[in-house]
Order: sequence, then structure tokens, then C-alpha cells
Amino acid sequence: MAAPEVEAIFKEAEETMKKAVDYFKNEIAGFRTGRASTKLVEDIKVEYYGSKMPLKQIASIMVPEPNQIVVQPWDQNAVSEIEKAIREYLNLNPTVQGNVIRITLPPPTEERRREMVRLLHKLAEEARVAVRNVRREAKEKIEDLEGVSEDEIRRLLERLQKLTDKYVETINKLAAAKEEEIMSL
Repeated sequence: MAAPEVEAIFKEAEETMKKAVDYFKNEIAGFRTGRASTKLVEDIKVEYYGSKMPLKQIASIMVPEPNQIVVQPWDQNAVSEIEKAIREYLNLNPTVQGNVIRITLPPPTEERRREMVRLLHKLAEEARVAVRNVRREAKEKIEDLEGVSEDEIRRLLERLQKLTDKYVETINKLAAAKEEEIMSL
């Protein structure tokens, strides 16, 4: 049996499934759940000396209260551009106090929370589909292996299914936890 070849297939499949889960985690980390998070603003692109820079590269970002984000630019000249970018991206009115920009987040309405849950379910399904696509590709590679008995192929496919189930379950748990967080405001 081509054991190294089989292990390479499983290693590649697992790495790709893990990337799909990590991508999903990052996508839902930025969901606004009524609690302020630096993730909400750190990647906002700000016009800074002729180029667009992520906010996290030109300012420190803190969350002093559950519903407030404080942005402190390292360069005083960037304050107005940061304020403008926040207004455009978040559709909120930040308060400028000298060199500090405060963003107070209003609690989301019931309708907005339901909308976020719908988006969460859509992203979770996309992540599950990505994991299943990895399974399909690995399954094809396993079935194309030369000199492997049907019983061994069946065992390998069962192992692949267990791996897939593990990552789909991880996605389901992440989605359920995030949904509970969104709805428990």
C-alpha cells in the first residue's frame, strides 16, 4: 500500500479543512454583538499620506467599556482622516477629543440581531461546503490510488468522513456560540 501517499492526502485535507475553519472564525470574530471589539475597526482603510493603511497600523485601539472603542492615532495629523474613515465604514459618528477618537456603539435592534444570525448561518454553510469540497477532492485521490484493496479504500474513506465530521462539528459549535452571543444582548 502507498502509505506515505495516503498520509500526504490526509495531511493536505486536514490542513485545508483547518484553514476553512480558521477563515470562518476570523469572519465571525468581527461580528458586532453589542460588545465593542477592536476587530470592528482595526482593518478599516484610512487615507494616510497618499496611501490606504489599515487603522491598526497608524493608531492604538482600545476597548475601555463594553460599548466603546477608543482610537488614539500615533500621528496627530491623521485624526481627521481616521474620523472620516470610521464615519464612512461604520456609519457611526465618532467623537473627537483632542488626539483621541471615541466610538460609542449603540445596542443592536432585534431586527439587526436576526439579520446578523442569518448572515452567520450563511457563512457557516459556506465554511461547511468548503470542508466538504476538501473531502470530495481527497476522496477522488484515495479512489485513484493504485494497488490498494477495496476494503482498504473503504477504511480510508471512513477515516476521511470522520475527519470531515470533526471539522463540520467545529464549525457548528462556533456558529452556535456566536448565535447565542448575538441573541443574548
